[in-house]
Amino acid sequence: MNAPHVLIDLLGARWETDASVVEVVWDDSGQCAGFALGDGTLALATGVWEGGPRLKPRESGGGVEFVQAQAPPAPLARFSVHQGTCLALAADPAGGFLSGGDDGRLVHLRLDGTSALVAHEVGAWIDRVAASPVGGRSYACGRRVHWLGPKPACLMLSGSATSIAFNRAGTQLAVSHHGGVTLWAADTLRERELAWRGFHRNVAWSPDGRYLVSGMEENALHGWRLADGADIEMGGYPGQPRSLSFSADGRFLATSGGMRAVCWRFDPPGADAGPHESGIAGKTPVSVVVCHPIHPLIAVGYYSGVVLLCQPGSSDMLFVKGSGDSAVSALAWSPDGRRLALGTEAGELALVFLPDELFRFGRRR
Repeated sequence: MNAPHVLIDLLGARWETDASVVEVVWDDSGQCAGFALGDGTLALATGVWEGGPRLKPRESGGGVEFVQAQAPPAPLARFSVHQGTCLALAADPAGGFLSGGDDGRLVHLRLDGTSALVAHEVGAWIDRVAASPVGGRSYACGRRVHWLGPKPACLMLSGSATSIAFNRAGTQLAVSHHGGVTLWAADTLRERELAWRGFHRNVAWSPDGRYLVSGMEENALHGWRLADGADIEMGGYPGQPRSLSFSADGRFLATSGGMRAVCWRFDPPGADAGPHESGIAGKTPVSVVVCHPIHPLIAVGYYSGVVLLCQPGSSDMLFVKGSGDSAVSALAWSPDGRRLALGTEAGELALVFLPDELFRFGRRR
């Protein structure tokens, strides 16, 4: 995985905006990346670039060669959604995106630019939004977590919700808060408390739903084996692990919180004496990590603006983007893993097209 150039310059489309990127997600179809911006707008970037740059097999000698773009990328489409700031974004199971803002509005933006108001919390912020491919929708507003559907419900917490996430099956919603994580069942709406002292800032489900991990303000992770509630302690971080991402096969968990991406084995957890680090150690720590949806590959963003691709346990890496004026604030792989969307606090947006020919491993069938 060695490359002589920064990939964003060879295979990327870039745009500059006047607002910071809060979050980026792909819609469920993989057609479009949605960027939530700090000025209350959503920017939509199409994942199709007709006449864009590509790699093609060499006629002799093996390998691939780069073919320059024959046409510019499609322009961004930008829509005003909130009167203040976009705070949270999720791919809506009905298509398009769900956006929460500091104006107390939860908005469904369709890919054609039309929108509908889903909920309005007067005088409050909607700063956590989650959706599942099977149709689940939820949002958090301070201590209240709302489940939307045929039978709407509200969960009242003892403290503010800091993160919400559905498991892959859409059967349970995990809500992090001070003192642990609350699980909320989709069918019965029963609650299960996973208690652990400290301030839990975010949550990540393993793909098979067997494990749940939270990143803590106390510079540590805490995990639970859900079958029996067994605790898994993972510490030693120099900073807060604010970004968590499981590999597609669930064999490792990648996190921020260090000068490099920190990777923990989960086959089973505790199989190693400690974590492995991947990527490079620069002058600034890692800000965002996100695992590839198919390959054992991690996209790593840094506070310096650098973005690179690496593999757990390997020194190989590909540089996607060089350092810049601000931190990488958002990263997201398209569902097929062929495009990486990224955004920065300074308002730089980009899509990088990454065909399988770029990597040594083949696509799994």
